Parts: sequence; structure tokens; C-alpha cells
Amino acid sequence: MHFKLIIAFTEDSITEKIVRAAREKGATGSTVISSARGEGMQVAKTFLGLSLETQRDVILLLVEEHLSRDILETIANTGEFDANPGTGIAFSIDVEDAVGVSHQVSQLCEMIEEEI
Repeated sequence: MHFKLIIAFTEDSITEKIVRAAREKGATGSTVISSARGEGMQVAKTFLGLSLETQRDVILLLVEEHLSRDILETIANTGEFDANPGTGIAFSIDVEDAVGVSHQVSQLCEMIEEEI
């Protein structure tokens, strides 16, 4: 079984909504790293030296490769990444090897058989 790692950087206010949507599309779990900072094309605004940027979360999802594109598009649509600049970004990378997921393989095999 081959996996992809989906990494999403989102505003903390929509993290739970994105994780729920990804699980509905077949993601079997997620890891959320809170309090990330980032900067896009527009430099963050400050007021009296204090940053006015919103807090970001990093969402990590290890998903089966056949499900990855659908989950990635769902994340983008749910977070409205293309409609609202600065809302977030998401991308996937190939995973060469993974351990600790053998308990999920049987469930994933059933879902993939339905997809294919």
C-alpha cells in the first residue's frame, strides 16, 4: 500500500472543519500542530509593534494514494483556499515508507476497492 502525506496550513478557526471534511473523504486520522506562523505575499500588519496576523495550524494527514487527490480538493474547497487569499494552502508529497499504520490497512483496502 502506498501513502501520501497531505500538509495543510490553515487559519486556526477552520481547522476542525477541514479535519472533519477530510475524514468524511477517507482520511483515517490527522495530526494538528498549533501556533504556526507564516507570511504570504502580503507582509503581516502590525500595530504598535504587535503582530495582527491570525494564528495558523498545520494539519498532517497520512492517506492512501488513491484517496489523496479527492481529500486534497475537499480540503481546498472546505477552507475556501482559492476563493479567499491568505486562508491557507495544502499540498501532498509521496511517502516512501510508513510504519504504525498496519491496523488501518484492512479498512483502507475496503475503501479503495469501492473507489476503484
